[in-house]
Amino acid sequence: MEYDIHKETQEAIQAGERALSSLRAAQKELSSAKNWGIFDMLGGGLISTFIKHDKMDNAQEYLERAKYDLNSFSKELRDINMSLNLNIDTHDFLNFADWFFDGLLVDWLVQDRINEAREQVDEAIRRVESVVGQLRARESSF
Repeated sequence: MEYDIHKETQEAIQAGERALSSLRAAQKELSSAKNWGIFDMLGGGLISTFIKHDKMDNAQEYLERAKYDLNSFSKELRDINMSLNLNIDTHDFLNFADWFFDGLLVDWLVQDRINEAREQVDEAIRRVESVVGQLRARESSF
C-alpha cells in the first residue's frame, strides 16, 4: 500500500478539529461552572451548588471525550512523523465534599479545581490549535 502524506495530513487535521471541539465544549462548561462557583461562594445556596455541579459533570464528560480525541489526534500525528504530548487531568472536583460540607472553604477548594482544569484546557486548546495550524500550512505546500 502506498503512503499518501496528503491523506494522512488531512486525517490528522480532522482528528485535531475533533479534539478542539471537545476541548472547547469542556472550556465552555468550565467557564459556566466557574461563574456559578463564584455565586456559590457568595452564598448562592443549594440551587447554585446544584447548577455548578451540573456544569462540572458536563465538563467532565467533555474532558473524557477530549482525552479520547487527543489520543486519536496523537495517533494520526505519528502517521506523519509528528507528536503531541498532552495530559489532561480529569480528577473529580471534590463533589462529595462540596455537597456535604458546603461552606466557603470547600467552595474555594472546588473553585480552585475548576480553575486548574480550565487552565489545562486552555493550554491544550492553544497547543492543538498550533499543531493544526502547522498541519494546514504543511497541507497548503503540497
